[in-house]
Amino acid sequence: MSIRETSAWQALETHLYKDMHDVHLKQLFQDGPRFEQFSRSAAGITLDFSKQRIKSETFDKLLDLAREAGVPKAIERLLSGERVNHTEDRPALHTALRLPKDATLHVEGEDIVAAVHKSLARMETLVTKLHAGQWRGATGKAVTDVVNLGVGGSDLGPLMITTALDEFAADDVHEINLHFASTIDGSQLAEVLPQLNPETTLFIYSSKSFGTIDTAANAQTAVDWLKSILGDDDTLIKRQHFIGVSTKPEKMTEWGIDPEHQLLFWDWVGGRYSLWSAIGLPIALRIGMEGFRRLLDGAHRMDEHFRSAPVEDNLPVLFALLGIWNVNFLDIRSHAVLPYDGRLKHLPGYFQQLEMESNGKSVTNEGEKVDYSTCPVLWGEIGPNGQHAFYQLLHQGTQSVACDFLAPIDRYSNVEEEGLRNNLKTQHRLALANCFAQSRVLMLGDDAVSSENEAPIYKRYQGNQPSSTLLFERLDPETLGALVALYEHKVFVQGTIWNIDSFDQWGVELGKQIANETDSILRNHAGHENMDDSSRHLIEAVWNLSSH
Repeated sequence: MSIRETSAWQALETHLYKDMHDVHLKQLFQDGPRFEQFSRSAAGITLDFSKQRIKSETFDKLLDLAREAGVPKAIERLLSGERVNHTEDRPALHTALRLPKDATLHVEGEDIVAAVHKSLARMETLVTKLHAGQWRGATGKAVTDVVNLGVGGSDLGPLMITTALDEFAADDVHEINLHFASTIDGSQLAEVLPQLNPETTLFIYSSKSFGTIDTAANAQTAVDWLKSILGDDDTLIKRQHFIGVSTKPEKMTEWGIDPEHQLLFWDWVGGRYSLWSAIGLPIALRIGMEGFRRLLDGAHRMDEHFRSAPVEDNLPVLFALLGIWNVNFLDIRSHAVLPYDGRLKHLPGYFQQLEMESNGKSVTNEGEKVDYSTCPVLWGEIGPNGQHAFYQLLHQGTQSVACDFLAPIDRYSNVEEEGLRNNLKTQHRLALANCFAQSRVLMLGDDAVSSENEAPIYKRYQGNQPSSTLLFERLDPETLGALVALYEHKVFVQGTIWNIDSFDQWGVELGKQIANETDSILRNHAGHENMDDSSRHLIEAVWNLSSH
């Protein structure tokens, strides 16, 4: 039956209209202290959800919903390797990628942990070779630049992590400059390749299927660029200038990547969950294998909390339930991620894929159309930048937006020069002041300040916009690992309650198929006769322009 027919869901609907429908957040704070009751900490992260539009009764009823939806058992199924990806009939074992070496997890007769650490060891061999300056290109010169070719999870995760943890870059090693190219239009390669030396450039060809057209097109452009300088020896160029990362070793070999330069992961790793696997090679190149293992350890700490904490104290479960309350009961369909730390500038984009590709579904696990909302539209920006762009809408617009504020407490303590360190710490204090102030104004509106004279209506702030704040001591590999794992598990819990498959992505497949067909039409100047009127004219416009 629909989740809407359960007693817990119906109790929440009754509670909304009876007790919460017209309640303002400022009223909830007038009723007494809230932080101690509505905050939890785990794995170095504090979640303050006291500014969410809930009461104690709301909280209890949301916990009842989690229990009635079978969340505790679902967590156990996920972490034990059961086939929670229903449409593809396989496990979703990204959590196994961060299990320690002495752990054991047998799934369908295979020791998953042993296989994972074998892959990590192979990755470490390649990282060590590059960091030692021992990887030589076709002309014998040491590699100085590495370009990651990937799209979706093969790009967003490594890009986000390497940017966020740049200050943890491995030292006392041969310097490797990292670059990323994902767009099918070639614009990123067009920008980066002229700056590089083909003799000293290595490409990471990352593709789970090793058939994604975006990455294949970029890889072919890279090969042609190398050949234009290094000669036409395909075999030598692909052996010395490419590493492959995929689940398809036979395809990598057929394309020309040396088996010694191939890194493997598994079908049970979803693309948007793959940064913990060999897809994370750019991360290891940036922060070293020790740093990469610290990242895995932080995520594992959150996994263990997710596994063992009761629902009332479980950060991912609570985070998920707040989203359910906002989307399904308060009818808030927009969610902003607002990090107050410039190092996290790619975090909103990464979470966009994680959440919207996972839970942007409208069919239940039983194949029925849902009769309730699922994933909200997720977006965001670095908080201080957003304040000068879209916060106007948050404060005085016509729609509600739920917000996540994220910030480290300590920053710049590692800056050696005292004067610069003090100035930067002052700036970080200003960022924290803005972070706390914005969530306060979103909550209280005009009541955030006292004023004897009532402001004109165009200066008024309504408030009552719900938000959560994620506060952590500092941004380091362990904390970032735990933070990403927190969002991953939140997505899974919401998918469990909505009774949808959070691990497939069939919604992207048809677009790829039609794009391939359309590309054939554009190349052959024929075959568009039976297409819709708009598409026919757009294609003809391209043909007409290209003929001049």
